[in-house]
This record gives sequence, structure tokens and C-alpha cells, in this order.
Amino acid sequence: MVQPEPLTLDTLDPLIRQLLVDHREKTFTWMQREPGAWGFLAGQCVAASRKELGRRLTDPERRMVWSRLWWWLEQLQLRLNDDC
Repeated sequence: MVQPEPLTLDTLDPLIRQLLVDHREKTFTWMQREPGAWGFLAGQCVAASRKELGRRLTDPERRMVWSRLWWWLEQLQLRLNDDC
């Protein structure tokens, strides 16, 4: 039996970067703490990861996606605050 390709940061980071570009408006609403922004971005990220891998994510992979997305959002927010 062939093991499925694991989700790695090498796969995940470019995917998240593109997701945040494609959904700039929702990213900024997350920064403004508007309800629903996190759920939308997290759902989009899980769906994109699933599509990239061609399979459903395991529970640990899903948590990895959420954790890494949160990290990216925090880094972006820090950068924007430093630029102000």
C-alpha cells in the first residue's frame, strides 16, 4: 500500500501565501477582528491543502494548516504595524 504524500511546510507555505493574496479583503477583516474572517480563511486554506494533496487531511494535518495560517496572519500583521 502506498503511503499518501504528507503535508509539509514546503507545500503549505506557498499555498497560504497565495491564499492571503487572493483573499486580501478577508485578511484585512481578520486584522480588524471581524467575525467570520478566521473561519473563512481557515476553511479556504484546508480546502486548498486538500486539493493540493488530492486527498482529505488528517486531523493533525488540519491542525497544522490552522496553526501555520495563524502564524502567517500574525507575521503579516506585525509587518504592517511596523510599517505604520
